[in-house]
Amino acid sequence: MTHVIYTAQQLQLKSIAHVKQIYSEIACTVEVSDKRCKDAWISAIVNYQASKIQKLAPAPLNEQDLAQAELDNYITDQAQAIAPEPLTIIEISFDHHEYYADDKVVASISHDDNLTQPWVVMVNGTEKFRANTWARCNRFIEWHHQDGTLNEPVPTQTEVEETATTGNEVMAQIFIECEKYGFEILDDGIYHNDIKLGEVGCTDGGWWVMRTGECQQLLCDSAMEAVQSLSMVDVSCDSKSIFDEYFLEQPLEQLTGDKLQRLLERAELVTA
Repeated sequence: MTHVIYTAQQLQLKSIAHVKQIYSEIACTVEVSDKRCKDAWISAIVNYQASKIQKLAPAPLNEQDLAQAELDNYITDQAQAIAPEPLTIIEISFDHHEYYADDKVVASISHDDNLTQPWVVMVNGTEKFRANTWARCNRFIEWHHQDGTLNEPVPTQTEVEETATTGNEVMAQIFIECEKYGFEILDDGIYHNDIKLGEVGCTDGGWWVMRTGECQQLLCDSAMEAVQSLSMVDVSCDSKSIFDEYFLEQPLEQLTGDKLQRLLERAELVTA
């Protein structure tokens, strides 16, 4: 029996449940170091695939063999890339943590006065990511450190919209925006707490969103706007809507202008 060869990047875009399913389907025998961590499952799968390829008996090389050898080398590189030098986290204070690799600071997480996304990731003095929890910033650093993209320059929104043309670029941008809200990307759409919120995509350079219960794609100016609209989908989450969870945990007088505007938009949707 043969199986699809998965790269680390492909596995990162899948949910932990899907990754575990793939682990079972390929009969992976590599032990998972931390069964609660998706990266640990991914590392086991990639290393297992690499070990299987390395055990193939040598044969005379033809064009097909050369192509397969090139793929083998790529998979091996992926197996090595999934486990770069480990990160060490140093807690400077409650609201400031530094990340070290080989005794060198590669990133930090700090807290500021931003009411909606107070936790910020800094790399070489440049802001790379913001979120409403420390855990999401931590996942951002770990994911990009393993992917080797932590030091890449942050593109402007215009550059993002101009370059987001391939499937991988589109998915990467959607992933970044979903991380801000704690949303999960599955094969059939975007979820929160196992509830499907809708779908986001980019067709011919134009972003769109289609929320659960709707049958028409709504055009958006960016991936950020498309994912943001999903945060206003009216679904229950432990007797509290997702909108309530993210926007109504503070008294109205403490809400920023942006929050108030989106609250008014939500009210218009409900009364329409």
